[in-house]
Amino acid sequence: MEIPKQNLQRYTNLTREFTKPGYINLNPIQRGGVLTEEARRAILEFGDGYSVCDWCPAKTPRLDMIERPPIKQFLEDMARFLGMDVVRIVTRCREAKFITFLMLARHRGVKDGYVVIDSLAHYSTYLAAELAGLRIKEVPNSGYPEYRVDLDVYAEKIEEVKRETGEYPVAVLLTHVDYQYGNLNDAKKVARIAHDYDVPFVLNAAYTAGLMPINGKELEVDVLVGSGHKSWAASAPTGILAMTEEMAKIILARSKIVGDWSGRSFPQKELALLGCTVMGAPIVSLMASFPHVVERVKRWSEEVEKARYLVEQMERIEGTRQLGVKPKEHTLIHIESEGFFKISQKHKRKGYFLYHELKKKKIVGIQPGMTKHFKLNTYGLSWDEVKYVANAFIEIAEKYGLQVS
Repeated sequence: MEIPKQNLQRYTNLTREFTKPGYINLNPIQRGGVLTEEARRAILEFGDGYSVCDWCPAKTPRLDMIERPPIKQFLEDMARFLGMDVVRIVTRCREAKFITFLMLARHRGVKDGYVVIDSLAHYSTYLAAELAGLRIKEVPNSGYPEYRVDLDVYAEKIEEVKRETGEYPVAVLLTHVDYQYGNLNDAKKVARIAHDYDVPFVLNAAYTAGLMPINGKELEVDVLVGSGHKSWAASAPTGILAMTEEMAKIILARSKIVGDWSGRSFPQKELALLGCTVMGAPIVSLMASFPHVVERVKRWSEEVEKARYLVEQMERIEGTRQLGVKPKEHTLIHIESEGFFKISQKHKRKGYFLYHELKKKKIVGIQPGMTKHFKLNTYGLSWDEVKYVANAFIEIAEKYGLQVS
């Protein structure tokens, strides 16, 4: 069947509104993934499908063993940077969680077991557990307005699983910073609780690794998972799976299958990775941005200061408050605004008025249609840009008659 020419034309003229010169993008999932110039150049060089596979070694034909480009060295350096022993790059953070759950359950011979997680975990944590054949126990949070996870309850939930099943959980997972309110959790505290019961501790660092300093050994992490396209200035899809040596022996177990007729086997291949994972443009963008990431995490305290400044300015607006733990310890901000919501009830554009008012000021990334609750992220913005954003919200509030203290 012939494809309409106008359809094909659309595919060859792709553009992104959010990258126009002079625009500020506040999208909470995009700030840490803005590419460096080095990464953009690398993508052009390695955009072809199997571009990194030219020098794949014949004796150990695996992505992590390639030395030109220096993938092998890069993975060793990333492990060192994260304070872990072994790193593999997978397609997404959620895949790293799924692989971890699957292989830990397989190693234990557990079917229909449990993973204990925080109640603000990303939805993909639930799906990863489900696909791995596991159930979940949630650690509750305090609810409105702080949504603070009660970390002490991890011990209670581990014991609850033991009472119900006769076995301890396959793993304990903590979301280092949640995607809804940007609350930073005490990883070491949960790690010690998990280890008291000899349960592996998994830290979901999708919103922290690559943005702020993290040392897995100091935090007593067994498995650390992260997102390259969310927090490492890399293109999608890139996920990070970092492990201790002990966990790597389980999670990166080699293939043992043998063809019954041919006798073919693949003992060099890591089973859960299906041999090789991310190649081409995504992994080289991750590599090219790595020196920048190593430096930028040193400025984390200043990034938090910018977030706190914006919250302070936003809360000057009538009916506006930050949800989540105060003061902010992360740059992802959840705003509740009764004032902007009140305006939307009478405005001809309804909830879309705020998006359009911000766009006029060359600010994008706030979800269209949202006024009562919306999220934004200041990571990587300059002080001038943060102040510009704060003033923009205040000007919009004043335009529509909201009081500004």
